[in-house]
Amino acid sequence: MASALAAKMGLNSLRRKQAKNFNVRITTMDADMEFSCEVKWKGKDLFDLVCRALGLRETWFFGFQYDVKDTVAWIKMDKKVRFCHSSVSIQVKNKILEEEIYCPPEASVLLASYAVQAKYGDYDPNVHKLGFLAQEELLPKRVINLYQMTAEMWEERITSCYAEHRGRTREDAEMEYLKIAQDLEMYGINYFPIRNKKGTDLLLGVDALGLHIYDPDNKLTPKCSFPWNEIRNISYSDREFAIKPLDKKTDVFKFNSSKLKVNKLILQLCMGNHDLFLRRRRVDSLEVQQMKAQAREERARKRVERQRLEREKHLREVAERARDDLERRLIQLQDEAHMANDALLRSEETADLLAEKAQIAEEEATLLSQKASEAEAEMQRIKVTAIRSEEERRMMEQKMLEAEMMALKMADESERRAMEADQLKQDLQEARDSERRAKHKLLEITSKSTYSPSTVPGDAMPPDLSFSRENLSFDFKDTDMKRLSMEIEKEKVEYMEKSKHLQEQLNELKTEIESLKLKERETPLDILHNENTEKGTSKHSNFKKVSPITPQTDTHAHTHT
Repeated sequence: MASALAAKMGLNSLRRKQAKNFNVRITTMDADMEFSCEVKWKGKDLFDLVCRALGLRETWFFGFQYDVKDTVAWIKMDKKVRFCHSSVSIQVKNKILEEEIYCPPEASVLLASYAVQAKYGDYDPNVHKLGFLAQEELLPKRVINLYQMTAEMWEERITSCYAEHRGRTREDAEMEYLKIAQDLEMYGINYFPIRNKKGTDLLLGVDALGLHIYDPDNKLTPKCSFPWNEIRNISYSDREFAIKPLDKKTDVFKFNSSKLKVNKLILQLCMGNHDLFLRRRRVDSLEVQQMKAQAREERARKRVERQRLEREKHLREVAERARDDLERRLIQLQDEAHMANDALLRSEETADLLAEKAQIAEEEATLLSQKASEAEAEMQRIKVTAIRSEEERRMMEQKMLEAEMMALKMADESERRAMEADQLKQDLQEARDSERRAKHKLLEITSKSTYSPSTVPGDAMPPDLSFSRENLSFDFKDTDMKRLSMEIEKEKVEYMEKSKHLQEQLNELKTEIESLKLKERETPLDILHNENTEKGTSKHSNFKKVSPITPQTDTHAHTHT
């Protein structure tokens, strides 16, 4: 990861400000910093300043790289800094966007999502709405032109991945970005044009893993590779450069470059990368052990802090949900209270009407009863009166019959009216009971609708919601190469285990957008990458198969004159 971190640091511009001073601007993934420095400074002075500004302590892993025509070079720490107006950039994100490092489409989307996480923090659908990435440069133009997808469709893909990174800090997101970037085939490799003994044009790649030989048209897949633990000696005489493998049965690979300075630069890069290769496999010094312990403590502290923030956020969300539930319940109770009040008014109106009807019925019953009594008295009087004539008797019998019928009819009507009055009294009592129940329910609803803080659990109480012409040679010795080989194999196994989830993510993304690809727009590098994927080859599986042997070899740099 140290080499990956080197790409994170950006030294964007060095320029004179006055006769005695110059400005240095340091660009990281999320900020720019500018400092005033003295012209008499040497490389180490400038390097120390940048390391302090970025908080770097493992300074042996880093250096300043700058462009020299068709190649790159490193600033020497014991020499004065030379100034020019051209921009110097070693920031991996820019290299990917400017397509200096090839990145497949699916990896571009995932890298973009981590860049967004580092800049914006956790995804919030209420804040990060469609269009919030419209002004951001997140994907290489080659990737955008390769698919029939609008800017909105790309944003949706990136946002979908971005939402899954919830809870990651800016440092975590940057580290995940670098973990993905360091697996890209061209990442961390310095390419140099060379020729073999037959005069064939080739490219030499130098990186933290070893040396690689490429065809000029294929910077992704090396023709052969030499891991650092399988190289006995690297040297050049005049313009000829030689790589001697540990296995004596393997031929020495020789090549030359038309530029002497390039040969010297290649040797310096080899020495530096090999030194770092060995350093990473030695027992840590006390200083490094202390730094690692401090780093563990810092990670633990950040983890505890992150857990605390997540817990507070969870409690706040619970409190907000509880508040929303109470507000909804209050509205519901208010509606129920209005309904109960309306029912009470209707009950009161019904009770008054029934009471009036009951009074009328009772009066009618009394009147009918009086009439029935009068009819009975008349019947008795008629019976007493002697009717002498037959005709009078029949008339009287007829009148008596009619009177009896009238009396019976009035008695029936009186009984019916009495029953109706009883029914009205019963309805009146039921209306009054309904009125009492409505008043009681209204009282209960009114008492429930008052919000009390004591109804929210203590843990869920809402927080504050206001929310860098001689013959030089470099030998490698004193290294247990067999042990190193075993360690490397172990690292490969561990790496494959850790990258399994990442590969699943990348395959899923690739499947989602594959149907929208325009095959006719594929670049040669796209085609080469697809061929490597189909063959199952990767950056870490492209080493030349050389059997490891155990003899101890020299590992010192010496000069021939």
